Amino acid sequence: MESDIFEIISVGNELLTGKTLNTNAHWLAKMITELGGFVKRCTVVRDDVDDISSSIKESIKRGVNWLIVSGGLGPTYDDKTLQGVAKALNRELIIDDDALKMVEKKYEHIIAHGVLKKAELTPARVKMATLPKGSKALPNPIGTAPGVLIDEGDIKIVCLPGVPVEMEAIFKESIMPMIMKSIRKFYHEKSIHIIGIMESDLAPLIEKALANNPLVYIKSHPKGRGEGLSKIEIQVTAMADESSTAKKRVEDALEQLKSMIIEHGGMMDKEIMG
Repeated sequence: MESDIFEIISVGNELLTGKTLNTNAHWLAKMITELGGFVKRCTVVRDDVDDISSSIKESIKRGVNWLIVSGGLGPTYDDKTLQGVAKALNRELIIDDDALKMVEKKYEHIIAHGVLKKAELTPARVKMATLPKGSKALPNPIGTAPGVLIDEGDIKIVCLPGVPVEMEAIFKESIMPMIMKSIRKFYHEKSIHIIGIMESDLAPLIEKALANNPLVYIKSHPKGRGEGLSKIEIQVTAMADESSTAKKRVEDALEQLKSMIIEHGGMMDKEIMG
């Protein structure tokens, strides 16, 4: 059984100008992988309805199980994600009752804490509750803009705020349980750090280990040189239907690699091993 396929779309001009580091995609990819999902692609697009729409259509055409979109759900003029989603799916944008109640409740809470004097539902605030028809609003435990879940055939499209703490909170509370029920895969990862062998000499050893262990993924990460010795991190990962199986695949591949590396003059850096 193959794992569910995920794609991540990050929306925001600030990501493409270099003003903001795209930590959301990094966090989501790591979380999804650890949950047993397979992240096939990450895309970054500007705050442009047509660009958002086309990127969503392309992801759907490629064939995904989950499409996670982050950014562009707020009240300002350049928060255009839901407009782009609606255009891609050919759905009408409507004021969602559940989402409106969530937004209203948030502003009532803000008033209760003395931050605002009144919680009028201005057009900018109602905008956060205007969703593609057929969407489900997801509670935002921290901010004001709800998350959004859309079923498009067999594909689940999730729209999350761009503010990292809000995105993470909605994902953990509303999306993670759904993914865990859907995937039923187990992921295991372990890294070792080695010294005294060049990456070009390591390459054929990795190829041999992969041939002997075809169900694992092995990646070398050069870490520079110290005291004249090459330093490399070797990352080994595996997925399986059982946690113990994934762990055994990783351990078996690592043991073979360690043995071959030592035979070729490399050494384990015991201080940072594992």
